[in-house]
Amino acid sequence: MIRVLIVDDHAIVRVGIKRLLQDVPGIRVIADLCSGEETLSFIRKDQPDVILLDVRMPGIGGLETTRRISKLYPDIKILAVTAFNDNPYPSMVLQAGAAGFLTKDSGVDEMIDAIKKVFKGERYISPEIAQQLALKSIGETSAPTPTSPLEGLSEREIQVMLMLTNGTDIQDIADKLSLSTKTINSYRYRIFEKLGVKNDVELTYYAMRHGYIDKLNYAQTEE
Repeated sequence: MIRVLIVDDHAIVRVGIKRLLQDVPGIRVIADLCSGEETLSFIRKDQPDVILLDVRMPGIGGLETTRRISKLYPDIKILAVTAFNDNPYPSMVLQAGAAGFLTKDSGVDEMIDAIKKVFKGERYISPEIAQQLALKSIGETSAPTPTSPLEGLSEREIQVMLMLTNGTDIQDIADKLSLSTKTINSYRYRIFEKLGVKNDVELTYYAMRHGYIDKLNYAQTEE
């Protein structure tokens, strides 16, 4: 029996995936959670075999969650899930330790296949994402210059950027990433400089235009 944990900040997504998997032989959903912080707390007590993990969530986010789980619990297989496949997330999350990457528009058969494959120790990448990674690799060989300013950000800078655009204040970001506020501010100003923005509002709209956050997530932070 493959024990699966679902992690997504949208309840409707968690419920939908849970219903799709509830009658699948050999798979059992043990819980569904809404954040990386909840996930890290949960797996200290009960470790799943596979985690279906949303890449973009408030708080520490899917990228940092993946890194921490891969370091502390290497036997847990992480299958990253996202609604977007045209940004640097796939390669970054795979480098952080994810065993696979799946888009949210994947069919139920593909999701089940992906879960079973990563459980067995194989890697699974959705065909469209695999194509993107292949094209990116070819592009880097011929033209190493980033095609978008966002691709020039480091992994940590993207983490800080996503927390800022989710409305997380500097102190909370520092606490979540175990860094000083001075270090976070340094990242913040470096991000501004690289992207040519002047404040957090401009940063949020910039990230929205490039597909790193969507209007739904932004609206939730405004409430």
